[in-house]
Amino acid sequence: MTTTVPRAEPTATASATGEPAGEPAGQGAGEGAAGRGRHTRSFGLPVATALVMGNIIGGGIFLLPAAVAPFGTVSLVAFAILTVGAIALALVFGRLAARHPRTGGPYVYAREAFGDFAGFLAAWSYWITAWVSNAALAVAAVGYLGVLIPLDGSEPAAMAAALLLQWLPALANLAGTRYVGAVQLVATVLKFVPLLLVAVGGLFFFDAGNLGPFDAGGSGTLGALSASAAILLFSYLGVESAAVSAGEVRDPRRNVGRATVLGTAAAAVVYLLGTLAVFGTVAHDELTQSTAPFSDAVDAMFGGAWGGTAVAAMALVSMAGALNGWTLLSAQTPYAAARDGLFPAFFARRRRGVPTAGVLVTVVLASLLTVYNYTAGSGAVFETLVLVTTFTATVPYLLSTAAQIHHLASGRAHRVSRARLVRDGVLTAVAAAFSLWLVAGSGHAAVYQGVLFLFAGVLVYAWMSARNRRTAPTAEDSADRA
Repeated sequence: MTTTVPRAEPTATASATGEPAGEPAGQGAGEGAAGRGRHTRSFGLPVATALVMGNIIGGGIFLLPAAVAPFGTVSLVAFAILTVGAIALALVFGRLAARHPRTGGPYVYAREAFGDFAGFLAAWSYWITAWVSNAALAVAAVGYLGVLIPLDGSEPAAMAAALLLQWLPALANLAGTRYVGAVQLVATVLKFVPLLLVAVGGLFFFDAGNLGPFDAGGSGTLGALSASAAILLFSYLGVESAAVSAGEVRDPRRNVGRATVLGTAAAAVVYLLGTLAVFGTVAHDELTQSTAPFSDAVDAMFGGAWGGTAVAAMALVSMAGALNGWTLLSAQTPYAAARDGLFPAFFARRRRGVPTAGVLVTVVLASLLTVYNYTAGSGAVFETLVLVTTFTATVPYLLSTAAQIHHLASGRAHRVSRARLVRDGVLTAVAAAFSLWLVAGSGHAAVYQGVLFLFAGVLVYAWMSARNRRTAPTAEDSADRA
């Protein structure tokens, strides 16, 4: 298709601005260098890794063991298979970021490979995923907050708490990338260490008699594997976090790929060990009925009734870190698209290294959705919207893997060794299968609703495309001026 906004073509030499070849000035490794001050700071490898881990590990880990227990220990096999797919996707993002180390991640990759429309779809779907997920995280976090601070079942108090949990990370983002990185690093350490302690400590209290049958549901190994995988699939959303914020990462060609793989692998260790520890410390029949599996595991290991309070505190820290990271990501993709004229121009405004307009619009939309959830009693509608985000997240995943396939099949990778080419091809195939499995796991209703969201975005693209074409100088205008 004909693109309305020209894209930078690769050149043999670096530009006069010092940018890497083929990158527009102000983007790539040097993006964000202008205007840096004491409130801005590039993310190094530790903070970029923490961003990936923090966004993958939200609050779901505290409920996952009980959610998959009815299927039996076959769910552990499903988890292992999904981990392979997630790491393959992480490696593909690392390859893509090495070629295009610019803020926007999947949006940049899709646009470079297939043009403006594909790039817009990636940006639009990812943005929907981010702000709806923020609302869901905040509402879920209120349940854990109620364990620490009695809310007495007050809907106004719960709504106020949910809004506060969204606006505090937004304020941290508005303060600058320096504070975003600090909050993310501290939150990741505070939630990762206790979770790992529970996971490792549980192995010392492990009792194989608690595991229960391999196929508890009796639907057959393949059926149980697919059913449990459908629940577990969504645990790895967020592997793209470092790629989306590549413009804020120091030495992105090197560090984005490393942070993506390290963060995904570390999250996988926590997930697998934590689930295994809970399976081995809580009797299977009790686990299938549990509403707080990690609390039950802590109580079984050490006795007492303090597990609920400890897990609630960990869950709050975990979700606060996830909200902090997702708030940044929710603004980065619209920022990149706005710079190319595919999103409204105000999304491209930045202050202290952060796209402030994107942060504000995102937190306002998430807040309105939260208020709607509490005031309209629309629990079912809210759950449907959350499921929609699991589908919308797969759109940029599929477009990114397609961009890598396009790169490999077009012959542009001819300079690499045959072994490297084969390895990249296998990784991309696994990542594509993982992404398609995510779509299937979303369910028919979520896919149906998600497609409607995408079609709404097509109307926005039509408006932006027409506006760009109207303001762009035509050949006749150029001839008249000549």
